[in-house]
Amino acid sequence: MLRLPALFTVPGDALAGAAAAGVRPGPRTLLAIGSSLSLYAAGMALNDWADRAEDAVERPHRPIPSGRVRPAAALTAAGTLTGTGLALAAAAGRPALAVATPLAATVWAYDLGLKHTPAGPAAMAAARGLDLLLGAAATAGGTRGGTWSGTRGGTWSGTRGGTWSGTRGGTRSGTRTGARTGTRTGAWDGTRAALPSAALLGSHTLAVTTVSRRETTGGSVAAPLAALAATGVLARLAGHRRTRLPAGRRAAAAPGLPGPGPAGNPPRAGDLLAGALAAAYAATAARPCFHAALNPSPQLTQRAVGAGIRATVPLQAALAARSGATTTSLLVAALAPAGRMFARRAGMRKVSIT
Repeated sequence: MLRLPALFTVPGDALAGAAAAGVRPGPRTLLAIGSSLSLYAAGMALNDWADRAEDAVERPHRPIPSGRVRPAAALTAAGTLTGTGLALAAAAGRPALAVATPLAATVWAYDLGLKHTPAGPAAMAAARGLDLLLGAAATAGGTRGGTWSGTRGGTWSGTRGGTWSGTRGGTRSGTRTGARTGTRTGAWDGTRAALPSAALLGSHTLAVTTVSRRETTGGSVAAPLAALAATGVLARLAGHRRTRLPAGRRAAAAPGLPGPGPAGNPPRAGDLLAGALAAAYAATAARPCFHAALNPSPQLTQRAVGAGIRATVPLQAALAARSGATTTSLLVAALAPAGRMFARRAGMRKVSIT
């Protein structure tokens, strides 16, 4: 019911978000990944509960129509997993919870009402984009960006409060103000920096979800063609490494993060890696979409959807490489063969997002 092979496409959201925010992954990133996995699994369980009558006719092999899972158990699992996801986001900090809350609301709105409306694909795309922003907000929320604010707040309070009060009260007040302001500022800057990557990942999800709406009936040529065109555009954008300002020019830049090389040229290795991963993304998604456009049968449409889901991982890796996080991009890319291996061993070759 939880489509376990598809869960391998989830950790890359948070990792790509951390890379786009310009911050190295840390413990808060792991909490964001746990939150993302929980909310994604909650969506899968809730999807089966909401579609149990439809699945009884079109997909009788699914857990609820086949009698392997009771509807009440599926709904309970969805609620429990949602609560777990929000709790993990809260542990990662207020900025992460501020992103996880609308993400959870979008998941439930999609499964309970938006899925069968024209807004369905957009809701799914928004959920995937928010998931990437969750990783950015959680990771950047743990950085220290309030040194200047803390110094001003501490000095001002110490001067007005007198010598004794300034030493005890001014220092403590300044430290608290600086830390709190710095956390919020760092999280906001990191989340804002991750918006372009979130838009690219959301666009891919929009294309795949649009194709998936006809996976049981087939007959759509326009959707696979549109997804094919989107794949080409996204591959080109993801294959060009972003130019990041040095740490002295932008407050959100992390210390030690590789910036532009001499004369403003990015490192050659980063360009090659981003281009190779973008090519892997295009190779995974494009061919099945082309076949589905030539022959929009349910079987080929389902293959195009499955390929689109698998292509999420190399796209996430390309986005991380595009942001200059080489190690993170390679870690994300390694999730693709792991997911395929798990799917083969579990006998779960067909994985759908709807």
